[in-house]
Amino acid sequence: MPQVIDITDDDIRYAEKTLLPAGKEFDDERIEFIRDFRTIDLQAVPGSGKTTALLAKLIILERKLPFADGSGILVLSHTNAAIDEIKEKIQKHCPKLFTYPNFIGTIQSFVDEFLAVPYYVQIFNKKPNRIDHEIYNEVATKRYKNLPNSGAKNWLNNQNDPETLFKNFRFDIDLNLTNNINGKIILKSKNQSATYKTFKTIKKQILQSGVLHYDDAYFLAERYLIKFPNIKTILQKRFAFIFVDEMQDMDTHQYNLLEMFFYDNGNSVSIIQRIGDKNQAIYNSVKTTDVWQDRAVVLPLNESQRLSKPIADVVKKFALYSNENFDIVGRNECTIKPHILVFENSNIENIIPCFAQIVRDNDLGNSEKPIKVVCWNTEWKEDEKSRNDVTKHRLEDYHKTFKKDKGKPKMDYDILKSYLLYFEKKQTLEPIRKNILNAFLKILRLENVNTKDDRHFTKKKLIDFIKEKDVKKYDELNLNLYNWSIGIIQEKTIEVWNEIKEYVPTFLTMFDKVISLSSNFINADNVEILNENVEISTPTNHYRENGLDIEITSVHAVKGQTHCASLYLESYYHQDGRGVNAKSYESQRLQNQFLGAQILSTVGKRVKESTKMAYVGFSRPTDLLCVAVHRDRFDSFLSEIDRDVWEIIEIK
Repeated sequence: MPQVIDITDDDIRYAEKTLLPAGKEFDDERIEFIRDFRTIDLQAVPGSGKTTALLAKLIILERKLPFADGSGILVLSHTNAAIDEIKEKIQKHCPKLFTYPNFIGTIQSFVDEFLAVPYYVQIFNKKPNRIDHEIYNEVATKRYKNLPNSGAKNWLNNQNDPETLFKNFRFDIDLNLTNNINGKIILKSKNQSATYKTFKTIKKQILQSGVLHYDDAYFLAERYLIKFPNIKTILQKRFAFIFVDEMQDMDTHQYNLLEMFFYDNGNSVSIIQRIGDKNQAIYNSVKTTDVWQDRAVVLPLNESQRLSKPIADVVKKFALYSNENFDIVGRNECTIKPHILVFENSNIENIIPCFAQIVRDNDLGNSEKPIKVVCWNTEWKEDEKSRNDVTKHRLEDYHKTFKKDKGKPKMDYDILKSYLLYFEKKQTLEPIRKNILNAFLKILRLENVNTKDDRHFTKKKLIDFIKEKDVKKYDELNLNLYNWSIGIIQEKTIEVWNEIKEYVPTFLTMFDKVISLSSNFINADNVEILNENVEISTPTNHYRENGLDIEITSVHAVKGQTHCASLYLESYYHQDGRGVNAKSYESQRLQNQFLGAQILSTVGKRVKESTKMAYVGFSRPTDLLCVAVHRDRFDSFLSEIDRDVWEIIEIK
């Protein structure tokens, strides 16, 4: 029997005082959601404060803890950033909520902790070493390169991009081998061919080694449920209330798992509330087939505290899901009309300066909120033909020095120097130290050096091993790590790289090894990476002029953000049709929406993809929205646009 929660007016006032600026109150829409403890969905428009409404509900629930039956609360989101935001805003107010029996984390961390790892221990009698896609791909690549000549290898080599396919092999619940976790079945378990048996054995060997891809956790979770069906009942009793934020970002396997465990065809004893905006389902790839199916009760949040009425009235036309209860009511008091900046190839480089001038003309330059330029498709990668085609525009064509993911830190890199260039920028040396240790772990993996129990070293196990083996070498390594970290801060990257290369043979002697398979990793020198390191110090993904600092980035990167002003640059994405009917840009595929018609959910795949990107990109700014459209496309598709709605600016 679920907990009975009574939300009083005093509870509401407490949440308002804790979360909202002085004098502000929750409106009726938000109060209705805060008070509702049924299994429901909350569909919220951009800037509606849905996360704040969820936080209000959590702050109030904190006052009701602990529950009499010992159950807890489960809060899930898709990304660490979303979870960090929740923790930052309410953890100090909710000490009980962040302790047992409650759990607040990503869907991945939940699956790992409660399902995948326990089942893995049941199977292999040990914990997995790493659950990480980069390390998994590294191990799989090594296994691929060492494949013996066989029918399985011949079969694989006859496939398109065999190495990628090999890395993408996943088990489904019936032990078929699929191409990616939600992909098509490649080899069926029922056939039990020699080729299938070979790849199944390799896949199981990688699992047994303790290295799991993130996807493997979901496979293990489903197998856990098959072998121990009571785990579903246990988890439902453990968590009386489940709140899933940013539900639209969940992929098919994540959606299905949550439904299986916590909705249970309507039979669950848990209450699960899913919160998000279907129209913003662009995480990783743009989903055109949405897995999120509405509950019987769907509450709307239609009032946007972010958007002005002129921007809201435009954005709502790009909403694929807009039933009779849907609206976007812009509550931000600003009257600036959205702008279309009409450009030609000869003046494409003047678009961003023109945008900057419009920002200044409207006295928005001193806003505390950021000003950004966004684009769906950013780079041409190695496609020189497209890059040199003047009819095709991507972000790098608008801003020549744009570099995607410049300086973005990862856990794992292909060469040693990258570990010295890309790290999380903080006020301490710790991120650099971690990166250098990660580089040493990579060297050990490449040289096939494992722990006594035949598992990959972790940073802690490595440090403990060296300290136990030779205290002097332990002290030497710590001193080196400090000096190298200082050297990186002082931008002495080459000197540090050379010192580490000189130290590696000494390092490997502690494992009775010499440099062999790791030689290329240690010595490879990629000039492009060095150039990008220079750009990290002087970022090129910005436009700076007269005190304005405008970041230039992708639509994906700004999802969830609030800007003062945004410039949306339309970009080339495939070609549908031929001749004058060819459509490759947002202004072509979404002509009717620019002209004021509501988009229908029955449109084709490319139109769905384009409208979701436009919806997310257009709904970031509070005050000023600008969209850049080429002269040819404007004249052909948007010449009849309503100038009472849009301000048209000719780029000079």
